[in-house]
Amino acid sequence: MGIAFPTPDEAILARRDAIIEGLAALVPPTSLIISEDERRAFETDALTAYRKMPLAVVLPTSTEEVSAVLRYCHENGVKIVPRGAGTSLAGGAIPQEDAIIVGIGKMSKVLDVNFADRTMRVQSGLTNLGISNAVAHEGFFYAPDPSSQLACTIAGNIGMNSGGAHCLKYGVTTNNILGVRMVLIDGTIVDIGSDAMDAPGLDLLGVIIGSEGQLGIVTEATVRILRQAEGARPVLFGFDTSEAAGACVAAIIGAGIIPVAMEFMDKPAIEICEAFAHAGYPTDVEALLIIEVEGSDAEMDATLQRIVEIAKDHHVKTVRESKSAMETAAIWKGRKSAFGATGRIADYICMDGTIPTGQLPFVLKRIDEIVKTYGLRVANVFHAGDGNLHPLILYNCNDPVEAAKAEEAGNDILKLCVDVGGCLTGEHGVGIEKRDLMTRQFTTADLHQQMRVRAAFDSEWLLNPAKVFPLEGRPSS
Repeated sequence: MGIAFPTPDEAILARRDAIIEGLAALVPPTSLIISEDERRAFETDALTAYRKMPLAVVLPTSTEEVSAVLRYCHENGVKIVPRGAGTSLAGGAIPQEDAIIVGIGKMSKVLDVNFADRTMRVQSGLTNLGISNAVAHEGFFYAPDPSSQLACTIAGNIGMNSGGAHCLKYGVTTNNILGVRMVLIDGTIVDIGSDAMDAPGLDLLGVIIGSEGQLGIVTEATVRILRQAEGARPVLFGFDTSEAAGACVAAIIGAGIIPVAMEFMDKPAIEICEAFAHAGYPTDVEALLIIEVEGSDAEMDATLQRIVEIAKDHHVKTVRESKSAMETAAIWKGRKSAFGATGRIADYICMDGTIPTGQLPFVLKRIDEIVKTYGLRVANVFHAGDGNLHPLILYNCNDPVEAAKAEEAGNDILKLCVDVGGCLTGEHGVGIEKRDLMTRQFTTADLHQQMRVRAAFDSEWLLNPAKVFPLEGRPSS
């Protein structure tokens, strides 16, 4: 496998006992994990091809404990890898041997709900779905809904600027966060943003969201909560080719129609998800679109009529509308179980590139060609409405040759995304997975300017130091 890690700092490794003793004075015994067996649970994240044993793991229970731990690490030159639930598919939470993990999983309380202003303040260890569940009884929800929403934390969502199936209408994390409480590397606690729609001063919130744990550790967040729509209705559209489905997506967006969600599956993905969820997906088609609209019955009927007309122009083979809440739940269970369902039949690498929607037909064809060149298979399932691709490259992780080919195929797909005017990531972040491809997206001057911003928060590169930026051409970590 081809991703490099920095050489561990032997001086830090030699001081491990002293560092653990210092941390033990700051947090309760139940918040400090030091044994090898217990640390092993934190040696990787959802990018399981890579593993590194952390020096220690700290699980604080308050902002003040996070502050004390970061201050200690800053004073002693100890690197820190922030961690939410460890669902990162880009290796964003994989540790280093000379770094401690600071996880926020024990900080999962709802702190305040303001239905009048449609805001909610939570600790950052609360799960994405936990936010919606806490306000569902009043008919509200939190809009971003990544497929891992049952497990992933709001801290990780903020770090990677996560999206989900419904981001087409409601936006991604950055569109739904109003403010954060964050601990800087020296232990300083800062509040950025506000409860209002806009805050005075520089938009530092926009810098923090998507910064992948390099600028500080977010311990609290103020999020927008929204009223649930009057009704929602997903419809399945089957096509004889992926290119036709991609062209239909581009035509719908080009017509100015914004459904609440537009999800794509090709035939391998359809068969995998249907076998797992029994959602009623048509299996006699080569590509499937799940298009959901919402509003009153009259609004949904009118919008769907326009969408069906466009789909017919692109030779749609199957149109199947959900007729019940149970059927709707099954349709979304199939889509949101795609990654787990695929894991039942093969190892895979899940890519995360984003392209202009007008390029979908061409890019889908090229993805298939690229993967076949390496002698591998691919299942495509992604957020079609905003062009956020998630090709799943299937391989045997016990075969080093196949594993290397899968990585190379993934790199070629990400390069293709950039070449057609897109970018390396939509919601998974850069992490270690795409770190060495950043030079494909950005010039040296671009990267240096980004690194200057990072260094303004953490001049010694102690926070998540091996992530995002190429190891060469940056300050030593």
